Amino acid sequence: MGRAFVYVILGGGVAAGYAALEFVRRGISHGKLCIISEESVAPYERPALSKGFLLPEDPARLPSFHTCVGVNEERLTPEWYREHGIELVFGTKVKSADVRRKTLLTATGETISYKILIIATGARALKLEEFGVRGSDAENVCYLRNLADASRLVDVMRSCTGGNAVVVGGGYIGMECTAALVKNRIKVTWVFPGKHCMGRVFTPKIASFYEEYYKSMGVNFIKGTVVTSFENDSGGKVTAVILKDGRRLPADMVVVGIGIRANTGLFEGQLNMEKGGIKVNGRMQTSNSSVYAVGDVAAFPIKLFGNDVRRLEHVDSARKTARHAVAAITAPCTTGDLDYLPFFYSRVFTLSWQFYGDNVGEVVHFGDFSSGRFGAYWVGKGRLMGAFLESGSREEYEAIAKAVKLKATVKDMAKLEGEGLEFAFQVAPDRVTMGKRNNGKSGCSIYGNVLGPN
Repeated sequence: MGRAFVYVILGGGVAAGYAALEFVRRGISHGKLCIISEESVAPYERPALSKGFLLPEDPARLPSFHTCVGVNEERLTPEWYREHGIELVFGTKVKSADVRRKTLLTATGETISYKILIIATGARALKLEEFGVRGSDAENVCYLRNLADASRLVDVMRSCTGGNAVVVGGGYIGMECTAALVKNRIKVTWVFPGKHCMGRVFTPKIASFYEEYYKSMGVNFIKGTVVTSFENDSGGKVTAVILKDGRRLPADMVVVGIGIRANTGLFEGQLNMEKGGIKVNGRMQTSNSSVYAVGDVAAFPIKLFGNDVRRLEHVDSARKTARHAVAAITAPCTTGDLDYLPFFYSRVFTLSWQFYGDNVGEVVHFGDFSSGRFGAYWVGKGRLMGAFLESGSREEYEAIAKAVKLKATVKDMAKLEGEGLEFAFQVAPDRVTMGKRNNGKSGCSIYGNVLGPN
């Protein structure tokens, strides 16, 4: 027994919601599209989980952050899917896929067939057990990848107010969850193996600014070491974290954010893989012409980087690759290759930063670090490769994005440092509305809502 659809989206995360909206806007007929998700809720904006969802006061809750509110578009509630004839198969695990036969077999034994499949399976959180550390299944050890994880984290935080938390991992999850724990009046020790936080994006100078800010909020840093074991009480709760350097950290709760791994298992041996994900072309099409991959699971060519294949673990990539795949499916003759500008952002406490492009080449910092109004440019072979800005206006973020997109020529590094943001505005002044810089009014956007609400 089974069901058949023209289009099936496998996975119910951010990419699935944006793909669904694009299908509807392109006139898909009722009954043609199915979304299969292991979660029990309609697709939602995952960035909210490490930000608004964890707030102690007026926290974000569904349905407020269903997709596609992340770019100020329609909010796709379960009713929206019903109204547009989209089948939602919730709480369902697919245990095998056959791309030759175009079928998916669920854990309940149902076969779902398709003509076109979009893989949006995302990624899973890496567990400490994968690095030889046992015991992260304790009730007060938390990971954060989905709504169930976030709900559990909130429950644990509420029981630990005034207590001690150990955060493991120096990336996005570590940075954003540490801020949330502090706001929930929990004392935090942040542990990671690197020399500074956010090593994949921040320079040492940029990281130093954020680390000093976190210290002013009471956060204790332990760098250059890893967790090796836990101490537990008779009920199985973790009471202390043991580090490789021998230190013992009392803990009422632990939050782990040590990276993710793309969910490619169903398609190993059936589709080409690269960079830890499913390799696709510029139209998000895999090595099987009936299968597309989007979001965290997709490794796709970046025009800005000479078509180097990258797998980008960020919500902006999920949104835009999903929409592009649907465009390529429904209008193949008029849809070219995706021309994507890599974009990352975060918000913690009163701080907010955005990064565009690639952090390769020689770096130049600019602005006033003491006031929190600063940024950085990365330059390679005389061209602007990447740009970072803390506490910018919409117009300023748009300006640095445009400068990176154009791979602006840089002739004098010292001059670039002195010009700072002015360099970005000078690159294409006729194509960026300066708004607040000129008259205090907000200008129009050339990229839509790059900030997002999450």
